[in-house]
Amino acid sequence: MGKIAFIFPGQGSQTVGMGKDIAQSDANIAAVFQSADERLGFALSSLIFEGPQETLTLTYNAQPALLTTSVALLEKVKEAGIAADYVAGHSLGEYTALVAAGALSFTDAVYAVRKRGEFMEEAVPAGEGTMAAVLGMDAAALEAVTKEISEQGDPVQLANLNCPGQIVISGSKAGVEKAGNLAKERGAKRVIPLEVSGPFHSLLMKPAASHLQEVLNTIAIRDAEIPVIANVTAQPVVKKEEILRLLIEQLYSPVRWEQSVETMIRLGVDTFVEIGPGKVLSGLVKKISRSVSVYAVNDLASLQATVAALKGE
Repeated sequence: MGKIAFIFPGQGSQTVGMGKDIAQSDANIAAVFQSADERLGFALSSLIFEGPQETLTLTYNAQPALLTTSVALLEKVKEAGIAADYVAGHSLGEYTALVAAGALSFTDAVYAVRKRGEFMEEAVPAGEGTMAAVLGMDAAALEAVTKEISEQGDPVQLANLNCPGQIVISGSKAGVEKAGNLAKERGAKRVIPLEVSGPFHSLLMKPAASHLQEVLNTIAIRDAEIPVIANVTAQPVVKKEEILRLLIEQLYSPVRWEQSVETMIRLGVDTFVEIGPGKVLSGLVKKISRSVSVYAVNDLASLQATVAALKGE
């Protein structure tokens, strides 16, 4: 029997109404949403269930909303008796992975990501930084492009190494635009600007990282009970000191998602279960490896289908 990894989505997967069906069907799950409301001091749950979408999509709302919905779905997966050998999350999703691994309490995590969203929003004034997905170019060639543009005074760097042929760059508006144009000249198939409010996972996020450190120093981080594959290193981490350090670095370092998935496969994972809204990570895993099984749990119906498949029912 191969091993199972739970993977958790990041920002961009949020939709109004996510998690509503499970919250309505289960009082214990409704309590998860309620405890987020209590910890944050406002009705996050009504924003998740009722919208509006543009308010939900604001970084400091989207982050706690996705974490809460993913944790609620995780509770249902655990209730069904499915356990993970490894966990990982994309960017914000790493916090959900740490909750799943017992390294963070849910309420501390929801508070931390709310603050993380605020700090990310404040680090670079709106409109000054951005991100873009570059398709059909390898990392080394794209890194040469970003280095060249950065040296000319417009900072830009690799931010998300998602899957073969899909890399996100991040930095100043001018840096991302110039790097995108140069990448196309050098053979990139497409450059797609992303609808984000800032240059996440770039060095422009350094100011946010020092604020985040202050918040994380006030909450209890424990050793993980299940190894967490960290975004920054794409390697398993268990020790609380290392978890803390990597969460700070994660804000301004690239998300090594492709490598993280390869690491899990090398460690014997043959089944990936994406837990949370959307199916973004399931799609990336399928592009990284054709030889693994991939499931997405994002509502009651997909939960039941996944549990039945994993239990061979």
